[in-house]
Amino acid sequence: MMMLQHGSTQLLCLTASSGVPLFTRGASKQLPFSVIGSLNGVHMFGGGQEVVLSSCETEGGGRVVWRVFQDSVMLIAVSGGGQGSGGGQGGAGGSKEEEVRLQRLLENVWSCMVLVLGQDELTNVRNVERLKRDLRSCFSLIDQLLEDRQEGILGNLTHCADSLLPPNPTLLQEAVDGFAQASDSEFGCLIVHGRIAAATEKWWRLAPQEVVLLSALMRSLSASGSASCDYPVFLPQGSPTVAHRLLRFQLLPGADVCVLCGPTPSLHRAESGIVGRFWTPLVETLRDCLAVGERCLPPSVSLRPDVLALLLINRETRRSVSCVRTLTNHPLGDPPLPSKARCWELLKLFYIFSTTRYFTQEEALCVSPEEKAQRGNTEDFVLGFSHQPLQCYLVTEECKSYGLQTPQHQLFLLIPLSVPTFALRTVATQTLSDIVAAPGF
Repeated sequence: MMMLQHGSTQLLCLTASSGVPLFTRGASKQLPFSVIGSLNGVHMFGGGQEVVLSSCETEGGGRVVWRVFQDSVMLIAVSGGGQGSGGGQGGAGGSKEEEVRLQRLLENVWSCMVLVLGQDELTNVRNVERLKRDLRSCFSLIDQLLEDRQEGILGNLTHCADSLLPPNPTLLQEAVDGFAQASDSEFGCLIVHGRIAAATEKWWRLAPQEVVLLSALMRSLSASGSASCDYPVFLPQGSPTVAHRLLRFQLLPGADVCVLCGPTPSLHRAESGIVGRFWTPLVETLRDCLAVGERCLPPSVSLRPDVLALLLINRETRRSVSCVRTLTNHPLGDPPLPSKARCWELLKLFYIFSTTRYFTQEEALCVSPEEKAQRGNTEDFVLGFSHQPLQCYLVTEECKSYGLQTPQHQLFLLIPLSVPTFALRTVATQTLSDIVAAPGF
């Protein structure tokens, strides 16, 4: 474990029964085969003693997390440490934040493998060498999950769909609904800058993790440079053994539309006859949507000048919007502000900090008791609370963070150190009010 670079993560995939390595991803310097064998061996030894080994911390501050899926595939994440470094959010609680991040990574990687290959091929392994070859088709998506560097994309962590609130939501919603219906589908989605701008009602009824992974797949397919594609996908929870067709079309650079459908229509028919009918009249509307950019909020929503970064989750729809702002009027005498990249990192850390200690993790309602026991993501002292905390804040050397929970929303803010602590609640409540007033959220 000490061989990994500080802050890097390596993913190992092995057969659960025999420990045969299927692939390794991440970290430029891979672990030796002897270390991989030891990691597998200690987990198997624990299983023989009726002990489930889920995670451990190394002397160098790294962490190892194990997870077996369907008694078929074992995934191991090895972190070199440093992911949670800096400030109060990664200090005393840094190991907890890192464990949550790695557990979520393993869940997403398994679901990604099911999405691309289907559950049957992973649980009924007849030819290990063939499975190794087939798994290569998952690598671009797995690498995207591992790198997790795309700013503004937090769904891999929150399992809420990263969304963008367009200036003209009604026009786009009607186009998505009509396009899906013309494509013999009830599942359609418009992706702008990697985030969902509009989707059909049935698309939102997919499992939250499926929506997140389909968005990640769309980003991966878009990065390939193709204008359209016909891609078979399995839904990890809704249809893990029967494939659907994912038809994707680039409307403008940065704007893509897709549908989940059956045998019809053909890619050629959809591309030549259906796409233009619904989307050519909306080119200017799409450009207006693209202009929203990383802010994810329409011009009608004005944020307070003292908000550095925000993540807002709609707990009912499992959608989220997030952004990091560059403050241009920062006084010279005030403490320096974190960089944009650091703000995204701190926002993730504060989300984990809050949801493992104070706030409700929505998806915990949907997992089995065995999964809850294996994750162990909630601090023990939370179980002793006689009430559900609704607000929390944290002051570090870099910024102040404030969390607010209502029956419908969770809001996480980063605020400059110059803002008085007593004013944080006012900043949060006003920000929440300004955003939820926008149509569609």
